[in-house]
Formats: sequence, C-alpha cells, structure tokens
Amino acid sequence: MSRSCVPGPAPSAGPSPQSTRGPGSSPSSWIRRPTDYLACGIDPERSTIFTHSSVTALNQLLLPFLSLVTVPELHRNPTVKDEMANNPNRPMSGLMLTFPVHQAADILFCKANLVPVGKDQLPHIEITRVIARRFDERYGRVDAKTPVFPQADALMSPAPAILGLDGTKMSKSKGNTIEIGMTADETAKLIKRAKTDSERHISYDPVNRPEVSNLVLLAALATGGDPVQIADELGDSGGGGLKKLVTEAINEHFASIRARRAELAANPDHLREVLRAGNDKANAIAEQTLDEVRSAMEMKY
Repeated sequence: MSRSCVPGPAPSAGPSPQSTRGPGSSPSSWIRRPTDYLACGIDPERSTIFTHSSVTALNQLLLPFLSLVTVPELHRNPTVKDEMANNPNRPMSGLMLTFPVHQAADILFCKANLVPVGKDQLPHIEITRVIARRFDERYGRVDAKTPVFPQADALMSPAPAILGLDGTKMSKSKGNTIEIGMTADETAKLIKRAKTDSERHISYDPVNRPEVSNLVLLAALATGGDPVQIADELGDSGGGGLKKLVTEAINEHFASIRARRAELAANPDHLREVLRAGNDKANAIAEQTLDEVRSAMEMKY
C-alpha cells in the first residue's frame, strides 16, 4: 500500500493576488499527513508513506499520460468543474486542469489494483482506468501476457459520501471538516456551528434532510451504531441534542488517536525517517515503472 503526502500538486483554479506561497509550502505542512497516518495505525513497514514532490519519476510519467486524454475529458472531471464554478473570476491553471492526470500517475506508478476513495473521487478512478487502457492500446506491452498498468478498482467505505459540516461538499479550504489534529474543544466549536434544520424531531433521511442525516451518520460511524436507531433514540432532542451526541462520539473515537498523534508530533526526527525510507522505496518503484514505460514506448536509447 502506498500513501502520498504533501508537498505535491494541489488543485487550485488559478493564481490568487493574495497568494504568495505554493501548494504544501507551509513550513510545517509536511508533518501533518504522515502524523495522521501513523496515529491512525498505518504501519510504515507495510505501507509506503512518501511525499509526492520527492518522487521525480511521477512528473516523467505525467507526459505520456497527458497524451492519452483529451481537454474535453479533463473539463468534464467533477473536481475541475467544481473549482471552475467556485472560482468564476479566476483563470483555470494548467495544474488544476491536469490534476486528475497527476492523481492517475500517483495510482499507476505503483500499479495499484485497489484505491480507497469516496464517492466523489470515482471519476478520478475512471480516468485512471482510461489512461491504463489507452496506454496498453497505443504503446503495447513489455510482457505480452500482462499490460504495463492494471485496471485499478475503487475500494469504497461503508459511508462513501459524507458532507461537510455546512451541508456542502467536504473541503478543507471551506473549513467544514473535522481534523484529527484538532483538540476536543476545537471539535466541539466546529460541530456547534454545523448546519441542521428547523424540525425538532431527529430522523435519518439523507434525501430530504441531508444536513441532519449527515450528523447522525457521523455519530453512527464514530460509535459503530445504526444511524436509523440513533435518530430514533434522539427523538425530539433537536439539533442541540444531536450536536451534543456527535461531539461526544467523535471526541471519544479520536481520543486515543489524538494522544498517539501528539506523541508522534513531538518527535519530528522519527517522522522524517519514515518519510525518507518511504521516499526511497517509492522512488525505486517509480523508476522501475518508468523503465517499463520507456520500453513499451520504444524510448530506451
């Protein structure tokens, strides 16, 4: 299993006059993702944790991959469309437009066969499958029996679609996400601002009451309970009672993880070593894949 961390390409509609830093450029940003991974129990001996920008072969893989997709196909990607809709006054950057192909490179360099994703990321898996298939059709194979790239499948969780706390698409830039690195108090304040509705009786009805149902689902995921049963037990507790339950459930669920995270964050040398080892392993895999790509494309001189 491979896990990519910042810094690396991040989707952005285009340059902002207020922006003077690049993606992942915060001095401490590199430490957050691997700390979260390790705190949640991902074993670096079994999973490769690496920084995207440290694997130079990814950018070389990107070039042939870009030749396999069309501009209209990239424009139809939901992530690209959302960024365009949310930033109508900013020009589309080349990085944003090609972001789905960057993700395909992240998946295909290690020949992943299963990719854990949410529902909104399924189009990224589909374009990755298209690139793998078109590469095989256009350039052929090194081994006649096996395509260079497999057809990756999506690995969906029991809850593949979770809204942000404001009822819109979950996005860190919108401030509507609950972060592992937050304190219990920060989590409580964020959930207190979560959007509900005016009906006091709590029910689990994702179609007609998406915001309330999203909070019920969060409580169910944190406790391992059934969302319908949780809603029934809440009854006429209203939004306040629901938010109180969600806050308690999430903080209890994350308590041991956050304690472990604090220990890890206090030892940045260990995190650097995990990333160094992961970067070395990811680079070796990517270079081997790039060698196969060059062979298939008859570009080994």
